[in-house]
Amino acid sequence: MKGDPDGVVKDRVFRNVTVDDPRFLSMKRHFDELKGRKVEKEDQLVKSQETKKRLEGRLEKAKKAQAIVQLVVQGIQKELEYRISNLVTLGEAAVFGEDAYKFLVKFESRRGRTECDLLFEKQGVEMKPLASSGGGAIDVASLALSASFLILEGKDLVLVLDEPLKYLSRDLQPKAAEMIKEMSLKLGIQFVITSHIQELVEMADKVFDVSLGHNGVSTVIERK
Repeated sequence: MKGDPDGVVKDRVFRNVTVDDPRFLSMKRHFDELKGRKVEKEDQLVKSQETKKRLEGRLEKAKKAQAIVQLVVQGIQKELEYRISNLVTLGEAAVFGEDAYKFLVKFESRRGRTECDLLFEKQGVEMKPLASSGGGAIDVASLALSASFLILEGKDLVLVLDEPLKYLSRDLQPKAAEMIKEMSLKLGIQFVITSHIQELVEMADKVFDVSLGHNGVSTVIERK
């Protein structure tokens, strides 16, 4: 071991060491312990990698599912935008003619939530309904919206309205009455309306006069 100090040290350490030497047994136990830990860590690493792979697969599937859901939701939103906007716009046009507003339905994402904006548009300018001139256009839009939601719900097509056109000017009442009649015939909606407007009364299939009688009891008389 000349010129090899480490060799001298090793020679001194392992000289006369046998397999039953306590020093050897202690080192062997320590080695076996370290080897066991190494195998355990390797097993944990393999399991962690497998878990990571599974989670990555699930994440990828979740992303694909989310993308599909978003496409479906966007498709539904576009369909709703078209159907509602179209029906309300037709209602506005039936009453106001060339001076009618176009009705817009827009779904927007704000603060992590989907919100629906209802707007009027005329000559390329969008505005909130309350900013439009006169309440008649809002009355017509509100009535058509109620009909749209009723159809989308798919339930019994009976719509109960209380003075739905009270802000519409008198000269447009006949057109509004015709619009309601057309909606009833084409969409299958039964309208039950309380109103003092003569044009609506004349257009109705059945008319009942309701008056307050004695002791707060109402009297109902069928007119036609």
